[in-house]
Amino acid sequence: MLTFAFRRILLAIPTLLFISLVIFLLLEASPGDPLGDVPLTVPPEVKERMREALGLGQAWYIRYVLWLKQFFWVEPLHWINQAFGTQLGSGGQRIISFQSRSPVFDVIAERLPQTLTVVGMSYLIGILIAIPIGILSAYRQYSWFDQLGTFVSMVGFSMPTFFTGVVFIIVFAVNLQWFPSIYDTTHRVTDWDSFLRQVRQMAMPVTVLALYNAAQISRFMRASMLDNLGQDYVRTARAKGLSERTVVLKHVLRNSLIPVVTVIALGLPAVFGGAIITEQVFKVNGLGQLLISAIHANDIPMVLTLTFIFAILIVTFTLIADIVYGILDPRIRYD
Repeated sequence: MLTFAFRRILLAIPTLLFISLVIFLLLEASPGDPLGDVPLTVPPEVKERMREALGLGQAWYIRYVLWLKQFFWVEPLHWINQAFGTQLGSGGQRIISFQSRSPVFDVIAERLPQTLTVVGMSYLIGILIAIPIGILSAYRQYSWFDQLGTFVSMVGFSMPTFFTGVVFIIVFAVNLQWFPSIYDTTHRVTDWDSFLRQVRQMAMPVTVLALYNAAQISRFMRASMLDNLGQDYVRTARAKGLSERTVVLKHVLRNSLIPVVTVIALGLPAVFGGAIITEQVFKVNGLGQLLISAIHANDIPMVLTLTFIFAILIVTFTLIADIVYGILDPRIRYD
């Protein structure tokens, strides 16, 4: 397993470098100018100096190599210096946002807690809801529970999150006034009342994302369970006198989780992309809203860094899914 993981990591390095180059070239070819909003009264020589200060006067390949150095060398050294008080690589030029003129990773670190709080909680709740529903729907196929679960899943998966979010705001925030329609990112939990306020403002965005995730995962869980319930090893286990609970939860569930692990692992990075729309609807000041504003401002360093982080997450969770395969099914070997 360690050898397989090491090989996959070595393979991921050129893959990520190629992805970063493609993203960089696409952004380089995109129309727009980071200095397009500069007033016309600014003299051309001053505007040219501003362009050079942003690194726009260099060739694209020089800026690409410089960005790689900053991402993989300067920024990690900066994190080490902050964590341990060292002076490794001090003075290195960090990745600077065109829009805020601040280090990109500092801005991301400010927005990350909001996204992790909303997205992480919604994905966890979605998984906890989806797996039991998928198991029961498959075990009681064509029952009223299965029919209800299928209907709710189809509705939840068919409706986009921006539509569901608006419906929730109209019903629960405007009409019933149960929850706030705008997420207050400046709110801090200090006591019980502030904790309840945090729960109330998280309720709608977390529910919207959780329902969407649960709808997808529960369908995969049901299909995988149905496929395994008809296998010969299930009839053999029942013929040996094993209890139905043991057959379903120990034998069938373990094998059924293998394809579901892929959906869960690959869906986690994709949730950050889906949260872009949800964060816009509920005004959550997270990574999704940061990416949208960076795209509008043609902030190439911010867009490049965020999209590349998403690519790293996809590659990482793909590796984790492959490793979990070997844990769930001993027949899978990576020698």
